[in-house]
Amino acid sequence: MKGSIRIDSSLCKGCGLCVEFCPNHVIEIGTQRNGMGYFYAIPKKEIRKSQDENGCTGCTLCALMCPEVAIEVYREKR
Repeated sequence: MKGSIRIDSSLCKGCGLCVEFCPNHVIEIGTQRNGMGYFYAIPKKEIRKSQDENGCTGCTLCALMCPEVAIEVYREKR
């Protein structure tokens, strides 16, 4: 199954739990700050450019671990 994530940068506090628990390592902490002054999580650049087999599978672990409920996961059947 192919998936994608959407992270609300205004809610993210950059705790890194989504980065730590993502089994495919498709999330990273970015270099820009949000309105609250936190470096927020983003999908990795190479994953955004090419949707290959090593990308997001829609497992929802990132969303389940996010204490700020800043991540939405979308699944797409192949």
